[in-house]
Amino acid sequence: MAAKFGAEIKRLRASEDNLGNMLSFSQTQDGYLEKVQDALTRMSELAMLATDETKQDADRAHYDAEFQKLEAFIVSVGSKTFNGINLFTSSSQTVTVGIGSEVTFDAVNLAGSSYTPLASSGSTAAVSDTVKAAKALTQVQTALSQLATDRAAVGSNMSRLSTEKNALSILRDNMSAAKSRIVDVDVAEESANFAKQQILVQSGTAMLAQANILPQSALRLIS
Repeated sequence: MAAKFGAEIKRLRASEDNLGNMLSFSQTQDGYLEKVQDALTRMSELAMLATDETKQDADRAHYDAEFQKLEAFIVSVGSKTFNGINLFTSSSQTVTVGIGSEVTFDAVNLAGSSYTPLASSGSTAAVSDTVKAAKALTQVQTALSQLATDRAAVGSNMSRLSTEKNALSILRDNMSAAKSRIVDVDVAEESANFAKQQILVQSGTAMLAQANILPQSALRLIS
């Protein structure tokens, strides 16, 4: 039983490591998505400014220059990795938390249809004139809506991972305690037993010494 408990404790510790790594993965995702949100918020502001009929196209060109740079940033975020693993793909992630037990999380894909008009290398979104600016504003609003959904999914992933990790930690502590009861010494009990044995040895020694004195006394009386 102690051997089985020991193996299970090792597996639980490894599962905790897996969950910790996945938690870091999700936290990294959310960090990038927060910056994408900032970029999209600014892009929506630029698109709104570009719809102003009192501005000339030369003015809008300045807005568009920043708009395109922010688009390029979102495109670059879509290819970010964590330990060589893509952070934003169409594939879901799965983490093993025990024998026959896995947790699967939905993917966050910056190349999805809601982001594609803004976050793809072939994007034509722009705010260089009022017509394009109005279209871009709608596209940005769609992307922001999808981003809110994705960040909520990542947040729920982190909550599930933290809860799962805490549960495994409690289970590992209990398993360690069970193993300890089998293989470890009960210090209090063994200390009391040691004291008892010492008293018995000392008592026996005293009795033997007393027993040796009696024959010697008898011999002295005879002599």
